[in-house]
Amino acid sequence: MMQDSSLDHIQYTQLDPMTWCATAQVSAPLPINNLNQSGKLSPSFISNRVNTHEIKLHNFKWYHQTSQTTLLSVREMAYKQRQQQRAGVRLLLQSLLNKLNVSDNLDDSSFPYRLNTSQYFVCFSHTAANSKSTNIKPNNEKYFDDKVAVIISRYRAVGIDIEVNDVAWYIAQRFYHRNEITILRTLPVIQRDNIVKLLWQIKESFIKIYQYKLAQGLGMDYSFLISELINGIKDDIPLVVITDSEANYHIALIPSQQIVIVY
Repeated sequence: MMQDSSLDHIQYTQLDPMTWCATAQVSAPLPINNLNQSGKLSPSFISNRVNTHEIKLHNFKWYHQTSQTTLLSVREMAYKQRQQQRAGVRLLLQSLLNKLNVSDNLDDSSFPYRLNTSQYFVCFSHTAANSKSTNIKPNNEKYFDDKVAVIISRYRAVGIDIEVNDVAWYIAQRFYHRNEITILRTLPVIQRDNIVKLLWQIKESFIKIYQYKLAQGLGMDYSFLISELINGIKDDIPLVVITDSEANYHIALIPSQQIVIVY
């Protein structure tokens, strides 16, 4: 087990009376040797050193191969990071439930995930597993600094996506709908790249809700949201909510946490 796992900079956000999300950074020492094969989570993992911040809404408080050894090391590190992220999102869920004084367990046997007793819908997200986020500490241990996010909602399936890296324009041109590409080509490069990333996060969130295949979900047309996304990120505000009238969902942007939520 990863007893040294910890959550830092936890932030809680209430989106409506029955929908909450939380984000955090999870860090742990990950030696290349003696890799842990377990992804089980124990409540004792919860660290006492957490910094929390609340957002209020609606008045509710709330990697080049040089040898086989190198290749194996990278693979092992990626596996370890995935295990850390898996534990991290569940740790964050428990932290959120503790804050809400909710005693429940996660049923992750099928999608969408739900809590066993209360039947709240649950969705996770975390930064991609790659060596870019690996740091070397003074004691030569390797740490992965990952961001994790979770959302729960009583009403229906919800989606959340946390993304710290930009989405390459050539990737968007390959997968996005032609209506979106037509509009995006008219935008200044910086603005275009910002909207490309937000659209990616929106698409990822809907993929989680509807269980689309990746290419199918990325190819959906959300061009009707682009103007609102442009307007929404103009002002330096902590939370932007856009209504997707076609899907009857709300889309929340929290720029400081680099997350998009569909609820």
